[in-house]
Amino acid sequence: MKQGLLNLGDSFDGAFAIAGGEKPQRRMEDYGSGALSDTELVAMLLQDGGVPAEAAVGTASRLLAEAGSIRGLARWEAQDYRRLRGIGPRKAGQLAAVTEIARRMMAAGEARPVLNRPEQIAEYLKPYAAGLTVEKFWVLCLDRKNRLLKRVEITSGTATATLAHPREVFRAAIRESAAAVACAHNHPSGDPAPSAADLQATKQLREASRAVDIVLVDHVVVGAREHDPLGQGFYSFRAAGLI
Repeated sequence: MKQGLLNLGDSFDGAFAIAGGEKPQRRMEDYGSGALSDTELVAMLLQDGGVPAEAAVGTASRLLAEAGSIRGLARWEAQDYRRLRGIGPRKAGQLAAVTEIARRMMAAGEARPVLNRPEQIAEYLKPYAAGLTVEKFWVLCLDRKNRLLKRVEITSGTATATLAHPREVFRAAIRESAAAVACAHNHPSGDPAPSAADLQATKQLREASRAVDIVLVDHVVVGAREHDPLGQGFYSFRAAGLI
């Protein structure tokens, strides 16, 4: 991802002084976007028309303090931006659009990756799961060499649960003429430890896979490394011997 857009992996240390009294626009022109702080980058997005640079920097500082860090903005939608004084509906929509662009740029990569190991599956889905506050369930339709044919989102649930019926999973696989599938869903909490519902869903998927003769490569729960007691950031039902 190019520097200058929302660098979602950067940290925010609370400091927002403009180096040497220079304005973000001038610093970008002189040194490039990589020289700007998180606050200055957000301030560049906030500046509009006659808004002074100092006011934009102040609003950017408050915004990042509210989000906790620039990474925290990955979870924000337009209504979250609108809570801050100085950000109207139009600018809130623009900021939400930039965040979504950043997510999609992170997701762009190899067109047909091989997805036959849990770490590959988790890494591929990481950009799609980033910042989600609800569970989503995906089926990755694969060819005979386990290369990706298509990613299909089957369900999007509440903050704590989602349901994926094997019928919907294998309907998508048959539609794409897939020889195999890898299933995955995210845990918004970041802890990928499977729930009782996850275990039951995996059992149903395993049985349906045998019935339709389409290989179930794995069912992976995508979490976050920092919230995983095992430090992996994902859970593999195949690695656990449950597939």
